[in-house]
Amino acid sequence: MKPLDDSRTAPAAVIFGVAGTELTSWERAFFREVKPAGFILFRRNIDNPGQLTLLARELKENLCEAEVPILIDQEGGRVQRLRPPHWSALPPMGLYGELARRDVERGRRGVWLQARLIADDLHRVGITVNCLPCLDLRLPATHEVIGDRAFGEDPEVVALLGRAACAGLLAGGVAPVIKHMPGHGRADLDSHECLPRVDADRESLQADFAPFRRLADQAWGMTAHIVFTALDPDHPATQSPIIIRDVIRGDIGFDGLLVSDDINMEALSGPLGQRARASLAAGCDLVLHCSGIAREMEEVAAAVQPLSPAGQRRLVRGRPATPQDFDRKNALEELQALAGAVS
Repeated sequence: MKPLDDSRTAPAAVIFGVAGTELTSWERAFFREVKPAGFILFRRNIDNPGQLTLLARELKENLCEAEVPILIDQEGGRVQRLRPPHWSALPPMGLYGELARRDVERGRRGVWLQARLIADDLHRVGITVNCLPCLDLRLPATHEVIGDRAFGEDPEVVALLGRAACAGLLAGGVAPVIKHMPGHGRADLDSHECLPRVDADRESLQADFAPFRRLADQAWGMTAHIVFTALDPDHPATQSPIIIRDVIRGDIGFDGLLVSDDINMEALSGPLGQRARASLAAGCDLVLHCSGIAREMEEVAAAVQPLSPAGQRRLVRGRPATPQDFDRKNALEELQALAGAVS
């Protein structure tokens, strides 16, 4: 496989899902023609470690790109694509927020250990990007779709634990994705099912922005499909030039690779091609399309443009480094002791 080269033809500004546990002949031909910027995997794509390793390798070899990013959502708790019996069951990240209320350093250590163990699992099978950490605040109104995936309500603690999650992933050779910018915590509806509207004023929203601002140096970030009426009453953040330019890139200061949340979610309206175009026009570098359904991918592929020069630079900058040495057995034992301390 040839390495990713900045001088090559730009990939399409899209990350696609795949249908099953191995590529179909149609997918091989389609992906070679479209050249997506990356892929994302789900439970439907995973059987066992050997199969998953082969699938990740095939995705890279099919595009002749050794560095093509392969994403997953592996957080622990409810959001865990790699599961027993082949992988360890891990607690939700909110547990470490509870631990941090008692002892901040132990909470931070627990987050780092869990992220480092996750990175070890992912790196072994060829997955290079993990959609973690969730930097959304956990507030009284927060919908359960976020719930215990969030670290807590204190922006400073969320930032501290989020930094530990990023550090653990990066130490294991996996790039983190901070999400969901500029903050999902005030949404009381599930954006998978409908479009949430948040009516908080700009001053109140500064608390939501704070963890993202503290981690704005990270290489990957994901948007929220939420309308913030004080910022842009007409468009969800993913499709709002105002929010992406003035808040995510401006106030928060994020200059990494910005990917939309899944454009198939019901929070967005209109045909998929229109959703993709609106997200890219607003300032997302990449759109995320997860279903793996052929006719949908064709529609999205016809609508997206090549990744911009700035997006290409961000994509290259977002490659993770080589994993550091790691004692998995000791890390797992220490993590179990820390997690067990939270009743």
